[in-house]
Amino acid sequence: MSQSGAELIAEYLVRERVPYVVGLCGHGDLGLLDGLFDRQDRLRTLSVQHESIAGFIADAYYRVAHQPIATFTSCGPGSANLPVALGSAFMDDSAFLAITGNVATTQFNRTPFQETGRYFQADFPSVVRPYVKRSFQATRPEQLPLMLRQSFALMRQGRPGPVHLDVPLDVFVEHTAEPPADPATWSTGARPRPGAAEAELDRVVELIEAADRIVLVAGSGVEGSEGEAALAQLAREQRLPVATSPLGKATFPTADPLALGPTGRNGTYAANRAARGADLVLAFGTRFDDRATSSWLHGYTYAFPEARLVHVHIDAAELGRNFPPTVPIQASPATVLAQLAARLRGRPVPSSRDAWLAAVAGWKREWERHVAPHRAADAAPLRPERVVAELRAALPDDGVLLSDVGVHHNWLVQEWEVRAPRTFHQSWGFASMGFGVGGVIGSWLAAPERKHVAVVGDGGFLMLPSAVATAVQYDIPVTWLVWNNGGFQSIRDQQRSYFGADRELATTFLHEATGAPYRADHAALARAMGAEGLTVEGVGDLAGALEKAISSPRPTVVDVRVDDAVGLPAAATWELPPLPHPAPGFGWPDA
Repeated sequence: MSQSGAELIAEYLVRERVPYVVGLCGHGDLGLLDGLFDRQDRLRTLSVQHESIAGFIADAYYRVAHQPIATFTSCGPGSANLPVALGSAFMDDSAFLAITGNVATTQFNRTPFQETGRYFQADFPSVVRPYVKRSFQATRPEQLPLMLRQSFALMRQGRPGPVHLDVPLDVFVEHTAEPPADPATWSTGARPRPGAAEAELDRVVELIEAADRIVLVAGSGVEGSEGEAALAQLAREQRLPVATSPLGKATFPTADPLALGPTGRNGTYAANRAARGADLVLAFGTRFDDRATSSWLHGYTYAFPEARLVHVHIDAAELGRNFPPTVPIQASPATVLAQLAARLRGRPVPSSRDAWLAAVAGWKREWERHVAPHRAADAAPLRPERVVAELRAALPDDGVLLSDVGVHHNWLVQEWEVRAPRTFHQSWGFASMGFGVGGVIGSWLAAPERKHVAVVGDGGFLMLPSAVATAVQYDIPVTWLVWNNGGFQSIRDQQRSYFGADRELATTFLHEATGAPYRADHAALARAMGAEGLTVEGVGDLAGALEKAISSPRPTVVDVRVDDAVGLPAAATWELPPLPHPAPGFGWPDA
């Protein structure tokens, strides 16, 4: 039976059990919208006011559900708004299908309205190629079945990531008798989870038995491979302390006695002290990026090659990229964690591990004594620690928190107490502002039975506030906590640190004529779009406002005035070469 290219796409998405397509209309995707029209019973189309929001919704949906959905954007500037969200998904191993409309193939090279590419026709694939696992461009509708099934298989397999499908207008509307592929026949939903070889496991067990100071390091690959339970089992049975990468923070519960917290500049003292003092690091699903490792500076977070390193990652390119692995293993973190737990089960845990665990517990107590008092501070404007503590008290254990990018992100990495897997999400590798603003909608779509909150900076919220209008349109009851501290203060603090306190420029929000601080009324902005809007200036109002917002059946913005002068405690460092890196402010040098 003949069908248009757009109808074929819609049918294939239904077969892949994709529940949503999210995007923004334009003349380039007119044909796709017509193809989606008759499948509204199985495939819900959501419209946004900015294309980046569509990408962030799809990114966050995958992080919560581990199922890709699709976005749609038009040619030219419409799709050009998408790379910031694609980069966020790509760098953090999240997946969605980005369908971009393009000019008709009959107009290629004639520079019609919004054609991308003066030197190569309709060249939008080159725009997004650095941010996707693969970019397809269909020039005939007969090509779509192959491209669609390959896209969905590629998104899920190995290291997950977004895939791009570029479709000219005529390909959407022209008909073909080529049937859509059957995902079951092609096993596009399969996610191979390879394990370690027997010889590799033998060597890892030898290293474990010979070591006294072992640290497990869990990265986001543990979460991506759904290995949290295997991680907990191995750690508890073998009494191994667990640090996480910042992006892998939700892989292990904060309150567990073996939990050390995240490593790196925004991490805890216990995590960094134990990691650099270990004689064996067992790392699963982390790429050892600069912010997680004190920029690879020796002895601040890690001390390789003095310490032995077992590095497990699904992507061979990450093995040996930044640190020399004693045993590199290309495999699924979840599978290898389970293999090691089975291999070691029943073997006695050596008593020599007691001294190491006692030392680790001491470092945790030192850090807690340093940071805990501020969580109950009554100061106005509010201290960051108090804001995080009150939000943790208000959000249920299974509630999902998304962090946008800004100084609040640093505080959440360090202070947020994780209680359940896949409940804390962030844009880490690409650090895309707007991820939390739009992503909280995708998070709710993936798990509407749970509560969802995004903590966003005042700068990030002002970039894409239209996400609130989208939530109002579709009755999505999510909460935005706007961390209103008057500017891009994480960068302001770097200006002051590296170049001098009097060298600040273009980071704090000011009225140019008077130099007075400028702070937008985000609660009023929310109300103007039809949402609830609450303003919190003092500690007495915070708990009640958060409780009201999280329990509300309407989208709600809580504008919280936060002290911009409180600095994050630093137990490690971060280097911006050639600028000198700052020394850690706590626990350095070691006593």
